[in-house]
Amino acid sequence: ITLVNRGSVAAKLLSRRWIITDADNRTEEVEGEGVVGEQPTLKPGEGFRYTSGAVIETPVGTMHGSYKMLAEDGQTFDTDIPQFVLSAPRVLH
Repeated sequence: ITLVNRGSVAAKLLSRRWIITDADNRTEEVEGEGVVGEQPTLKPGEGFRYTSGAVIETPVGTMHGSYKMLAEDGQTFDTDIPQFVLSAPRVLH
């Protein structure tokens, strides 16, 4: 996953919220501080890349959510993470 600050001020990633749904429509919500043990601060135009995973009981599912960010002016805001597909290796072409 790659995050890029497309705003005009620096922002710190405070927390994340994921909604993970498998092919049988079972949903799990995951919330927590930072990502992979970090709370990076991104300057305008700067990016942060990390690798993570999710365990689902079907070969295919989806994931979407949001990050809570803290701008350098002290305001917090949420940024949406659009839905994307999760799939086991060699399931989708």
